[in-house]
Amino acid sequence: MNTSKIELPGREPLFTGKGWTAFWVALLFVCLCVPLMNLVVPQGHWLHFSDYAVSLVGKIMCYAICALAMDLIWGYTGILSLGHGLFFAIGGYAMGMYLMRQIGTDGNYKSNLPDFMVFLDWKELPWHWMLSDSFVATLLLIVLVPAVVSGVFGYFAFRSRIKGVYFSIITQAMTFAAMLLFFRNETGFGGNNGFTDFKRILDLPLATPNMRMILFVLTGITLLGFFLMARWLIRSKFGRVLQAIRDAESRVMFSGYSPLPYKLSIWVISAVMCGVAGALYVPQVGIINPGEMSPANSIEIAVWAAVGGRGSLIGPVVGAFLVNGAKSWLTVTAPEFWLYFLGALFIAVTLFLPQGVVGLVQRLKGGRS
Repeated sequence: MNTSKIELPGREPLFTGKGWTAFWVALLFVCLCVPLMNLVVPQGHWLHFSDYAVSLVGKIMCYAICALAMDLIWGYTGILSLGHGLFFAIGGYAMGMYLMRQIGTDGNYKSNLPDFMVFLDWKELPWHWMLSDSFVATLLLIVLVPAVVSGVFGYFAFRSRIKGVYFSIITQAMTFAAMLLFFRNETGFGGNNGFTDFKRILDLPLATPNMRMILFVLTGITLLGFFLMARWLIRSKFGRVLQAIRDAESRVMFSGYSPLPYKLSIWVISAVMCGVAGALYVPQVGIINPGEMSPANSIEIAVWAAVGGRGSLIGPVVGAFLVNGAKSWLTVTAPEFWLYFLGALFIAVTLFLPQGVVGLVQRLKGGRS
């Protein structure tokens, strides 16, 4: 009898040599090159990275985190969410509440209450604002609130085996209902105006070149960190089960795996990623309002993932930069055509580039080799 042991294949490395080189180049660009080009290189020099470019790229990196989160649940698990804008906005509102408290008595009404509360004749902060003056508590809320909301929703949805287009519609209805709730003045979230006019963070002035660059670097490091985490998850046993659920959920159940904890775990992780992205977005953009919860914003996240190439990790990041770069240009040069362009782009990708831009590049490289 042959008693030799069966050796399972070893775990693949996180990156190849070229992959690690690209990662360190991206990290160097974010942490060193951009700060030097913005703060040291004088304006007018061809190497100068303008304040506008810093703000734009920082905002798009927040979007890229959302696209990466979408890829984890849609590209690798087969769950299309049309409500991830809700988690992005929740993280943004948690950070916005802290930034509003940082204004202190520098507001228009010289009150410790936010200006909109004074205008509405509120006498004290509502209960859900009680921890908003603590930066540590705010960081916890940025993670915990999206995790709890997504966990409760996901548990009941996945336990009921809601999937496909029905799940997508329910997530869209969820974010639309939340948007209507946040529009109401009595909820204490600023109504349709939301939060704006931020002045400080950690008692430091917000509208300075140095603070702008700090936020840019933090956003870049967070994006790269989430990319590493996603890469590690997908290459683990957990990630292989997710992909098996995407391809044949019934076979996974027949093999003895319960899809519920896997789907719920990646759903919560994805929601928390969007919450963190929203928290980084707000101090850079300077405003948060219920419009961030609109169903159209959530659909755009799916568009970024589809255009770049879902199921590739790098694809959604590329898609976020391509689509939002085009949006930034078109909304200035031809604003009336932007929505037509977005719709045509999504249709074209669906029909002709099912694997997105990254998939096209890989096919071209394969054809030349």
